[in-house]
Amino acid sequence: MKYVALTALLLVTALPVHADITIGYAGPISGSYAALGEPVLKGVEVAVADINAKGGINNEKLVLEKADDACDPKQAVNVANQFAAKKVKFVVGHICSSASIAASHNYDEENIMMISPVSTNPALTEAGYKTIFRTCGRDDVQGAAQANYVIKHFRNWKIAVLHDNSTAGRGQSEVFKRTLNAAGVQEWLSDTFVPGEKDYSALVSKLKQRGIQLVQIGGYHTEVALIARQIKQQKADIQIIGGDALTTDEFWHIAGDAAEGVLMSFEPDTRQLPAAREAVESFRKIKYEPAGYTLYGYAATQIIADAIRRAGYPDAVKASMVMHKQKFDTVIGNIGFDDKGDITGSSYVMYKWSKGKYTQLAD
Repeated sequence: MKYVALTALLLVTALPVHADITIGYAGPISGSYAALGEPVLKGVEVAVADINAKGGINNEKLVLEKADDACDPKQAVNVANQFAAKKVKFVVGHICSSASIAASHNYDEENIMMISPVSTNPALTEAGYKTIFRTCGRDDVQGAAQANYVIKHFRNWKIAVLHDNSTAGRGQSEVFKRTLNAAGVQEWLSDTFVPGEKDYSALVSKLKQRGIQLVQIGGYHTEVALIARQIKQQKADIQIIGGDALTTDEFWHIAGDAAEGVLMSFEPDTRQLPAAREAVESFRKIKYEPAGYTLYGYAATQIIADAIRRAGYPDAVKASMVMHKQKFDTVIGNIGFDDKGDITGSSYVMYKWSKGKYTQLAD
């Protein structure tokens, strides 16, 4: 009887043990940049619900752990350490490039996979960490796309280049400027501004005095919106062109009709893809429009789930090895990653804000 009991115990022990798989979301939940993180978090939440509704991952449910980094690099490092302490091995985030870059070192040391849906600064993946990825493009592609559009449509205008000295803003503007200069176009003014201020009237006056007709602004939506308002207040006829940070509705809410005609770069509208149809319907059923980076957060969650399935076990290193070698069907298309962790084949197009919405331009 003793041997029978022992055999039964061994059989029970050998049975697969099913447990929840925790993934983390890291990004701004509070503070002035919360509007940038909210669409991504919503994308992750809906993706987790959809994946669990279809049986989870190998019959294990996904559980979401949320952490607020307020887009602050130091807080992002704290978040990374918290996830490591809780044994969270998969993270969707961070949002701001400076936060993602700061946290990536810790994730690398702890063998945690991080997929940023938003961070566009090239330095994030240039470090060569094998568990760090992004589902968005890079600023060296985005800044060049802005410049090429300006070269084609506004080549002879008086152009200024401004940025907020942030990792993302500065990087985008530097690429914009280099691309202009390489094409023989010289900017009339290059300057910086301090984020978090309320009054940019002196900066706007400088643009107006120099006769600037177009200004490229590398910065986040709040400051660009305030600059747009103050350009209108001074009755200056200056075209603004910015980047993907302007995809949030809060940009229009702050700027009001001063945002009319503002140009921005972003990737093609993924809501139009056949692969996104089912997910878009899920969002619209809960009366949420998956604009901006919402579907990029959804896709990052899909990829994590699929990589775990293919690896056969929720191990971040094994799943990362799979991601470097294989492609994944997602709501933003069939995604592959290069050796650095960047998606292959990313592209940027131009959009125009009008009447509270932004639409993609044909050319």
